[in-house]
Amino acid sequence: MKVKTQSKKVNKAWLNQHVNDPWVKLAQKEGYRARAAFKLKEIDETFRLIRPGQCVVDLGCAPGAWSQYLRRRLSPDGAASGALNGAIIALDLLPMEPIEGVHFIQGDFREESVLQSLEAALTLPDGTTRAVDTVVSDMAPNLSGVENVDAARITHLVELALDFAQNHLKPDGALVVKLFHGSGYSELVQRFRQAFKVVKPLKPKASRDKSSETFLIGIGLKH
Repeated sequence: MKVKTQSKKVNKAWLNQHVNDPWVKLAQKEGYRARAAFKLKEIDETFRLIRPGQCVVDLGCAPGAWSQYLRRRLSPDGAASGALNGAIIALDLLPMEPIEGVHFIQGDFREESVLQSLEAALTLPDGTTRAVDTVVSDMAPNLSGVENVDAARITHLVELALDFAQNHLKPDGALVVKLFHGSGYSELVQRFRQAFKVVKPLKPKASRDKSSETFLIGIGLKH
């Protein structure tokens, strides 16, 4: 019984913190589905990654806050609906409520068939594959609490995103991934440095202070 009581206290404390979170309130005010939109916004404003006319791939997109932000950035007047100057392809294992102008694929990015669906979405009418300007990934595994197991899962997802980016980005394109400080972090940074001309970490202000998450930005492919 004590465990259940403690669990209820933790859940209530988290809920109270969440409801009073200024980023959550701002997300509600501005019509975003989650506070995560402001993480991408800060990354974008820092590195000037997203511009109208681009093709952007959003990996791990549910519930859709990053796609919402991208949708507004690619709109000629910053609107959440209407004209869209560019293309957004979003993918997640979980379902996502539709966002106007966003091509959504539901599936596991680790599966070859899902990757083929993503590549099909990038295929132009003449049969050529459209090069991607920016890949953003908020993918994260379900954490088990076992550090080496979680590190391996995180590393695998980041490596998949990196491999996709190296095969589909324009030479001056960019990749944004979420990762966590801890086992495997320095190796992933090294992999990025081998792949990109510019590599920068950033922990957005909208990330929770207690979270070990950070984001790694790679710009300009080396090969």
